[in-house]
Amino acid sequence: MPQLDFSTFAPQIVWLVISFIALYFLMSKLALPRIATVLETRRDRIASDLDEANRLRTETEEVIQAYEAELAEARAKAHSIATEMRETLNADIAEKQAEIDAQIDARMGEAEARISAMKDQAMGEVSAAAVDTADEIIRKLVGGKPAKAAITKAVAAARGN
Repeated sequence: MPQLDFSTFAPQIVWLVISFIALYFLMSKLALPRIATVLETRRDRIASDLDEANRLRTETEEVIQAYEAELAEARAKAHSIATEMRETLNADIAEKQAEIDAQIDARMGEAEARISAMKDQAMGEVSAAAVDTADEIIRKLVGGKPAKAAITKAVAAARGN
């Protein structure tokens, strides 16, 4: 193996140093600046992308806050409209209830008047029937004709009038 031959060892070291220096200069002057430029471009792009993401996040948060504010305003407005409608409907219901109650009271008054009239008429007929019955009973028992005024007064006293 020629690499292990000590007689060619010095020129190999010289060529190694020359190759290393040439490679070092090529790398430092050509390849590394290009790599540094690529890395710097990447770093700038990443930084600009992060800035853009932060800006978009801030805009998104502002839009969300505006949306939530509008949503809260809409809910409050809907609640006030519902409350107003409920109050209006309750007032209408109360008004209709009062009208119906007045109609019911009027009909109840009329019905009570008719019932009272019918009761008075029935009581009059009962009194007349009681007077006639008492007249017949007295006529059959006593055999004479009793006084109509006395019988009517006795029936009225028996009824508690």
